[in-house]
Amino acid sequence: MQKFETLQQLLDGMKPDIEKFYSKGVNSAGGRLRKELNNMRKLAAEIRKDIQTIRNERKPKKSDSPENPA
Repeated sequence: MQKFETLQQLLDGMKPDIEKFYSKGVNSAGGRLRKELNNMRKLAAEIRKDIQTIRNERKPKKSDSPENPA
């Protein structure tokens, strides 16, 4: 859950630059936004990896399931 909170903090921290770029036309704010979006992309990839690991751990292993005597 900590990574989701970090993701939210990154997004919240981008709000001033979002307004500067879109409302005030400050191009340097766009560069900062792109940098932070790249950081968010990397963090999202880590979260996806963690989710997949947890899902795989929850699945029963094929050797743990009863064999089909058919």
